[in-house]
Amino acid sequence: MFTNTDANQPEINRVLNAGNSADFKIIYDATMQLLFRISYRIVNDEETAEDLVHDSFIKANEKSLEFPSLNDAKYWLIRVVKNASLNYVKRKARERKAYQKALYEEKRIATSGETDVLKAESIKKARTALNMLPKNLREVLILREYGDLNYKEIGKTLGITEGNVKVRVFRAREQLAKIIGEDDVYLPQ
Repeated sequence: MFTNTDANQPEINRVLNAGNSADFKIIYDATMQLLFRISYRIVNDEETAEDLVHDSFIKANEKSLEFPSLNDAKYWLIRVVKNASLNYVKRKARERKAYQKALYEEKRIATSGETDVLKAESIKKARTALNMLPKNLREVLILREYGDLNYKEIGKTLGITEGNVKVRVFRAREQLAKIIGEDDVYLPQ
């Protein structure tokens, strides 16, 4: 869907103005794919993730925000996208609950085939397990595994030390293994 320009993007260490079209293009090209992956992992919907990311870019552009460097722009956008995605999920959960209450219907999932059932159960179990983690552990794991950020970038994004990030990632993985159990997850071959 999006091309990976991170590896080809030169390091920009000058002030970037999101209101300037050339600077905006640099920021967009360098961060779009990462921001999309983070938002998609939280909202589990491509169109919504893309909309949330674009809304974040629009905010930066309309306000003509100035960033001391490309990394500062990236970290600001990660925070904005993460918060917008989490707010979207909360709002959708409230709406879903209201619809279910109004209609007194449960959402039923129709699947066919043993493989589809096992795969769906494993995905559900993994998401449930991830949501059972404390917020501080869930955030670092999402940024690490789905955002492909390194420990230093995660620390800067969340405002914690790199060592604290490593500890949280370790604890999150450890807790996930306990919650899920190694033999209880279907892995397609």
